Amino acid sequence: MKIHEYQAKALLASFGLPVPRGTAATTPSEARAAAEALGTNRYVVKAQIHAGGRGKAGGVKVVASLDAVEASAAALLGRSLVTAQTGPEGTVVRRLLVEEGLDIAREFYCGIVIDRAREAPVVMASTEGGVEIEKVAAEKPEAILRELVDPSLGLRPYQARRIAFALGLKEQQRAVEKLLLGLYRAFLQLDASLVEINPLILTADGRLILLDAKLTLDDNALDRHPELPALRDVGEESPLEVEASKYNLNYIKLDGRVGCMVNGAGLAMATMDLIKLAGSSPANFLDVGGGANVERITNAFRILTSDKNVEAVLINIFGGIVRCDRVADGVIEAMKLVQVKVPIVVRLEGTNAPEARQKLEASGLHFTVASTLAEAAARVVAALPAGRN
Repeated sequence: MKIHEYQAKALLASFGLPVPRGTAATTPSEARAAAEALGTNRYVVKAQIHAGGRGKAGGVKVVASLDAVEASAAALLGRSLVTAQTGPEGTVVRRLLVEEGLDIAREFYCGIVIDRAREAPVVMASTEGGVEIEKVAAEKPEAILRELVDPSLGLRPYQARRIAFALGLKEQQRAVEKLLLGLYRAFLQLDASLVEINPLILTADGRLILLDAKLTLDDNALDRHPELPALRDVGEESPLEVEASKYNLNYIKLDGRVGCMVNGAGLAMATMDLIKLAGSSPANFLDVGGGANVERITNAFRILTSDKNVEAVLINIFGGIVRCDRVADGVIEAMKLVQVKVPIVVRLEGTNAPEARQKLEASGLHFTVASTLAEAAARVVAALPAGRN
């Protein structure tokens, strides 16, 4: 679950981490009042969307008067901000963060993420702060420092000090140590999958401040944090993804022609790859998980076919925990409830797969039944109307 910068900073501040003074606002007048409360002579007005690259897109304004704060807020609110992470359609700005302006002496990058290959958190840092870290990783990978954290021990003080020395912050080594240990504590206790500070700044008076913060929470752990789901902003998400989440379905919007109903993320990736190999591309994928019953499949069909780009549907279910014949029953009943006007190819494999195929073929409904994934991909692509791939 992604959250806004102002929310991330509030959470990190609760762990004693230094963030700029600031307040969120949803109207120009609120932005002016927030700036006035800061009692300073320089302000930063920042668009709050779930995407990076806001500065380059004109979503961050540094101004020196209350009138300029109000004017900047009026210009940003309601505007569609297009960044490298939003896609060409952009994201509408509905919230702002109004902060105090700070004198920046140096900028750094630091972040914590899970290194899945090594099954441990890794703390990353770089002197290349304030720029896109993906670009640094691609062009100057040696500029990114990495400290792998033993999950049983946590981040050790000597590791934090080693990062401080490598960043050239010898005089601030104790402050760096305190900051990184606090950041790791927040990462662990919030069940985060990503904490990213870009930039972490050293001010002209020698303070370390989290000038920008990105925090992604593991939604599988939200039951341990009843206060965190309230931070979700569904306005930043695809309407179909929000609708799918109501039924515990995982939906991802893509830009192709084939709707994909699967169970399991790995099977979803394989399905999409084979559709590409067969000559088309997926319009989306919807993971029904282990409970592929009539209700879930009915809602899955409804959500899949709500996408106007879907011109055919591939159902690819592996019956491990769930029996294929029960999935077939669900598909048949769902088809009776939902008016599906596009070709449907079904491939069921696993427990009771032969019985499932017999039920589908005997249903009298317009399915194409495939026995292998490659065959299913080829058939669903062949069923597409002539046109773009």
